[in-house]
Amino acid sequence: MNKTDNLKKFLPHLIAVLIFTAISFAYFSPLLDGKVLQQSDNVNFIGMSKEIVDYRATTGHEALWTDSMFGGMPSYLISTTFPGNLIKPVDNILQTFPRPAGFLFIYLIGFYVLLLAFKVDKWLSVIGSIAFSFSSYYFIIISAGHNSKVVAIAYVALVIAGIIMAFRGRRLWGAILFAVGLSLELLAGHPQITYYAFMVIFLFGIVEMIFAIRNKTLPEFFKSFAILLLPALLAVGTDLARLLTTLEYGKYSIRGKTELTHNQSNRTTGLDKDYATQWSYGIDETMTLFIPNYKGGSSTGALSEDSKTFEALRQQGVPNTREVIKQLPVYWGDQPFTSGPVYVGAIVFFLFFLGLWIVKGPEKWWLLSATILSIMLAWGKNFMPLTDLFFQYLPGYNKFRTVSMILVIAEFAMPLLGLLALRDIFDKKLSKGEILKGLKWATIITGGLALIIALIPSISGSFSGASDAQLPGWLLEPLRSDRESILRSDAIRSLVFVLCAAGLIWLYIEEKLKKEHFLVVLGLLMIIDLWPINKRYLNNDQFVRPRQITQNFEKTPADEAILQDKDASYRVMNLNNPFNDSRTSYYHKSIGGYHAAKMRRYQELIDFCISGEATDLINGFRTPDSLLSVMKNLHVLNMLNTRYFIADPNRMPIRNPYAYGNVWTVSNLRVAENADQELEDLKSIDPRTDVVVANSMTANLPKQIETDPTASVRLTSYAPNLLKYDFSANKDQLVVFSEIYYPKGWNAYVDGKLTPHFRADYVLRAMMVPAGKHNIEFKFEPKTYYTGDKISLVSSVILILLVLSAGAFEINKALKKGKKE
Repeated sequence: MNKTDNLKKFLPHLIAVLIFTAISFAYFSPLLDGKVLQQSDNVNFIGMSKEIVDYRATTGHEALWTDSMFGGMPSYLISTTFPGNLIKPVDNILQTFPRPAGFLFIYLIGFYVLLLAFKVDKWLSVIGSIAFSFSSYYFIIISAGHNSKVVAIAYVALVIAGIIMAFRGRRLWGAILFAVGLSLELLAGHPQITYYAFMVIFLFGIVEMIFAIRNKTLPEFFKSFAILLLPALLAVGTDLARLLTTLEYGKYSIRGKTELTHNQSNRTTGLDKDYATQWSYGIDETMTLFIPNYKGGSSTGALSEDSKTFEALRQQGVPNTREVIKQLPVYWGDQPFTSGPVYVGAIVFFLFFLGLWIVKGPEKWWLLSATILSIMLAWGKNFMPLTDLFFQYLPGYNKFRTVSMILVIAEFAMPLLGLLALRDIFDKKLSKGEILKGLKWATIITGGLALIIALIPSISGSFSGASDAQLPGWLLEPLRSDRESILRSDAIRSLVFVLCAAGLIWLYIEEKLKKEHFLVVLGLLMIIDLWPINKRYLNNDQFVRPRQITQNFEKTPADEAILQDKDASYRVMNLNNPFNDSRTSYYHKSIGGYHAAKMRRYQELIDFCISGEATDLINGFRTPDSLLSVMKNLHVLNMLNTRYFIADPNRMPIRNPYAYGNVWTVSNLRVAENADQELEDLKSIDPRTDVVVANSMTANLPKQIETDPTASVRLTSYAPNLLKYDFSANKDQLVVFSEIYYPKGWNAYVDGKLTPHFRADYVLRAMMVPAGKHNIEFKFEPKTYYTGDKISLVSSVILILLVLSAGAFEINKALKKGKKE
């Protein structure tokens, strides 16, 4: 093959990359003006990671722990680097473009590679990549700042592409692509999406094996399976440090099993059922896959100035009507609230049904089963028999919340099956009669569905939502009328796209339209269908100057006042939604925070103690004379060393004179038989003098605790992963530290000697310290991180060598072939 041939071979791929680049920057054009996307979760990340990032910048090392949120927690799922993973440069190359254009680009590239693995025409693969990448949910999560989820979704396509190549005869490069894709997938750091990817892979394996048994090709199946084992192990090895630390921490987080015994019907070995299924897709809400406004769209959606709601607002004299009309609860589905629907596109929905009729072989049954399963599991609490079955018997499934997220499987499977249908039409694998029959039924089913909903929109329900109870009565009827109107409008819209796509395919089949013209028109139809829907939920108005992002963290008067306190360590509680707030963590060690995997015991302390004390404090503001008395009785907040309360960030904070400090000695020991008793006892003691310890933790404790009025212990040095104390006493003392107990990494040393410590007061650390003067140190030394990172380094090196060897083999093969020619 000469240079000209090589150029012809790779030119379409280069053009595809340029098209993807152009689309990415066209959609996110404000990037070209120097603006950035304001993502709420990214802003939260800046706050929660500040202490970790600062420590890394100052020392060049990883803290692995932070005290800036929820009293203290590992940093693994916040911000931690894993230097042993050498695959990161590949990720950096793929994400070269600034975010969020870079996100859209990897969506497009990933699915393009997948379609090529299925031997789809290159130009059709470009269109298919657009169809996949412009699914509305993918843009909604970009808007929210769910960055790791975005990247994980994009890399799933590469993982599947490698598997497909391995099972379709290209085993070497399939194995290589699978290894690299899985390494990138794990590197993205979103276990839930990766878990869903493995569900898809498992279904693929089941269907393939069934067909292999039927076709008597089981040996070939096992050869393909076997060749993927080593790449899978290497890929897991490259990210082993992250996986091990996440798995280890998960047992102690809200994703792990509770030790409390009440409310057992709601418990699982992971998340509580009500929490995990809080965001469940309504059964009829599934229709948003086809009609975006089937349930109204977003909880804070916009209506036009021609709407009845706008007229009602104007008649009632509501000020700023043009702004109010952009922030209305038009959503009326089953979820508590939503940023927008999961819409795969009317054309994709139609092509999916076309694929069910005309695609033959295992691919159809794999993608159909994946789609149906994801839809039914997304129903969550609305279909508890299936949800309960998976919670109880599918390992790991109950560790994840927001069950509606599993619709990403349908968003993957539906466009893929639709594109395989077009592939088979292009490849002339089917007779004209077969195609026309499939085309007829796909049009009747999808077009008929859209038509019925357009004519009788009331079949979708009453157009009343849970949020309507908070609205004035005069607004309800106009709003319901507008909800009906936008549903009818979107149903007609979907019908038009179905008819256009069906007509386009018919013209191609009847040879009234050339392939090139077909592709151009289909691509334009895809963009016209999907682009405007995504602009409803992610548009140019959400871009701001970088300065506006940093303004979120400008010091308030409360921050300025607290930062005058130069003590080594104390905690702050922002009383304004404290447990969904990461801004406080930017400057202070916060009692609250923002994280989906906080420690379970700390969450239980919030539920049973802290929330109640915070309510008492807020009530105390109404009677200032009793405020000091209230603060004195905030025993749990005081043992957490909560020195400051922020009621209004623009006013002076409230200083708590009763916070216990960083460490203290106690004289009375109360032993609890179980976790329930620990919590109950904690409510009834004064932690300044008494301590509650679980019976399982008392093995090395004396039966009687001696009192020494002269004993002293103080914190002398603070770092996130290293705490130093000076201790002096004439008798052995039971010392309680206002630090969160986590046994997988924290080690206590007395005068340099490793010394046992244990959990006390439900979440804190404690230890017996012998009489005399001593230096006490707590060091965070998680073995899983350091051992895992070494294995990651070795695995990365082996994987890189294998990729290079495979590349050298192919180059050498091509050179030999060239010489023969």
